[in-house]
Amino acid sequence: MKSDDRIYLEALQVANLYYYQGLTTEQIAKEMSFSRPKVSRLLGHARSSGMVEIRIVNTRMALSPLEGAIAERFGLARVHVVPAEELLGEVVWLERVARYAANYLASLLQPGMTLGVAWGTTVSEIGNNLVPKRIPDLRIVQLNGSGNPFTPDNRYAASVLQAYANSFGAQVTLFPVPSFFDYRETKEAMWRERSVRHIIDLQQRADLYLYSIGAVDAGVPSHVYSQGYLEQRDFDELVDQNVVGDLATVFFRGDGSYDDIPLNRRASGPALSLYRDAERALCVVSGIAKVRGLYAALEAHYMTELIVDEPTARHLSRVAGVEGGVA
Repeated sequence: MKSDDRIYLEALQVANLYYYQGLTTEQIAKEMSFSRPKVSRLLGHARSSGMVEIRIVNTRMALSPLEGAIAERFGLARVHVVPAEELLGEVVWLERVARYAANYLASLLQPGMTLGVAWGTTVSEIGNNLVPKRIPDLRIVQLNGSGNPFTPDNRYAASVLQAYANSFGAQVTLFPVPSFFDYRETKEAMWRERSVRHIIDLQQRADLYLYSIGAVDAGVPSHVYSQGYLEQRDFDELVDQNVVGDLATVFFRGDGSYDDIPLNRRASGPALSLYRDAERALCVVSGIAKVRGLYAALEAHYMTELIVDEPTARHLSRVAGVEGGVA
């Protein structure tokens, strides 16, 4: 028997004894004549390979006081505040949020669904934490282009979406256009092409949207602001327009307005009304610098559900004046 096959069968047997029969690792080690460390390794392999799915079912759909206060204030269907000590720093906050979001996303996806994904630092980190789970007939569509003068071939977004496709066994539809066109006329011409229209139509029909909020000065830099997608004149324009963040490279102000921002006329991302009108729009946010943008997006109803780390959530509650939200 091949080594991989033997490990698979051993992990399957150990997982059955542990999760279905309720045996302890010590009992399993004795029954199978394994060492306890080997049993632990096999259980770890069973979880990381997708053989075992661990679900936490909130049977009462109860929210913590902080989650409940934010959900009520902004009219959200669900808020998930991921525990994290503030002193751990924003890199760790993002790691915990991404791990939580990866597991939660897997629980939402069903066969035949279409998932719209806006690439970026947070969404990439979520992809790195996905546990393999095959979902039949799942389709993933890219929401915004990622080409720029340095990487015009869309390779960054393709790698992000491919991580999701590999984990779920999904079909991917890429959006091979620049993040920002040099001329609005070029974008308008491209948008008339049937091949591009087909992708845009697929974006519009997605069952679930996954995205984050971009911020210029985030502790963990947003990819679009740090990797050559914008020139200095673009940054100057964002300041002049009082921009506080972006969703899939479409920028918005503190009051949620976006359609008259000049740079958006050259942006490849969908109009923000897409998220406002969506049945399920999942926004994942981590980092204090994103709070201004998050607050504006919440006020404008650009999401139905939020996953956020605890320090960022507490900062948001102070900005929003949410009673009961601050410990």
